[in-house]
Amino acid sequence: MSNSKRSLRVITLLENNPYPLDYSAHPQMETLAAAGYDVTVICPRGGDQVSRETINGVHVYRFRMPYFGTKPIGYMLEFMYASVIMAILTLLVWARSGLDILHIYNPPDTLFGAGILPKLLGKRIIYHIRDLSPEVYKSKYTSVSPALNRVLIWLEKISCVLADHVIVVNESYRQIILGRHKLPIQRVTIVRHGPVLDSNYVAQPDTDLAGRAKVIFAYLGNMAKQDGVDHLLRALHHLDLTFGYQDWFCVLIGRADDLQGLQKMANDLGIGNRTWFTGFIPEDKMLSYLSTAHICVDPDPSNPLNDVSTLCKLMDYMALGKPSVAYGLREHQVTAGEAALYAQPNDEVDMARQFVRLINDPGLRISLGEIGRQRIAKQLAWSFRRKIYLLYMAGWHRKDKMTSISG
Repeated sequence: MSNSKRSLRVITLLENNPYPLDYSAHPQMETLAAAGYDVTVICPRGGDQVSRETINGVHVYRFRMPYFGTKPIGYMLEFMYASVIMAILTLLVWARSGLDILHIYNPPDTLFGAGILPKLLGKRIIYHIRDLSPEVYKSKYTSVSPALNRVLIWLEKISCVLADHVIVVNESYRQIILGRHKLPIQRVTIVRHGPVLDSNYVAQPDTDLAGRAKVIFAYLGNMAKQDGVDHLLRALHHLDLTFGYQDWFCVLIGRADDLQGLQKMANDLGIGNRTWFTGFIPEDKMLSYLSTAHICVDPDPSNPLNDVSTLCKLMDYMALGKPSVAYGLREHQVTAGEAALYAQPNDEVDMARQFVRLINDPGLRISLGEIGRQRIAKQLAWSFRRKIYLLYMAGWHRKDKMTSISG
């Protein structure tokens, strides 16, 4: 860190999740606070959260986010509203507590406005890309406007050019950002996500869930179009129809953009009584349900986003020692390695076929689960990324210390 006795002051903008519920921001911010940084997070307010509090040394400012819907115009209104509110709150926190580093998470790519004045006054700007917005758009909607896609690329470029440095989550993202915006290679750094393996990352299986069927499937994560929950439902239908196995139950944990649509699909497929959409639930319940599962599923299909993205749910499954089935996408295989069975991309019958392999081979389930657990414990847990992240952040309060660190 700095040779100065004063702590470096970091303001972090986090729009798409409340803090501390965000999977990657939470451990990163607590890592900075534990290392002596003065950290403030500005984010939406979820549920019964208070507008201001301090959590494990991290100061949190929250604002109410109206619901604008899930159509493109709704997202545009949400991003415009959030960008204005977060720029104002940045100025407020800066005036009250000071600022050395402004750390901006995407999505969206419209928060760069909060960094213009800090940039002009010599503050460091870090842009942290967790989703490629143009690829999200092309994966989420069947009808793609070339003009809107160009706008998304332009917003991404402005955000990257304004930043002193760009963080990405994997090598695929790094190559896309370098190529798309012609950035110097030393300005883009890889900092991967990883589960925090602490005493809270264990749970007893849920006896009620365990009693619902001989084989319990589990899914964890958001449920938007690009997340492939429709693929999972059709694969489970094929488990019934094509392979004749019906003694199963599937718990799906997380928020859904179109819950009624997914429930209707499950009912139409004749599996509604064996699927349970829990919505958002507390972490202890989530871990208990995943601990109960015999097979965990990552049904993210091949599309412009998923083909290059690292999915957090796979690492959660692995950390709990659970065997997984996923489509054989590039970054799925980089993450899980031999800890998962891979179906042919977007082939729901083949996904069901992999389910059957695991159902019929308990020993294989145990073997894959142990491979995944060891892979997390020895390579992919946040503890292995923490040192890289701190080393990286420590050099960013002075331009002459800027470097690129991959990990």
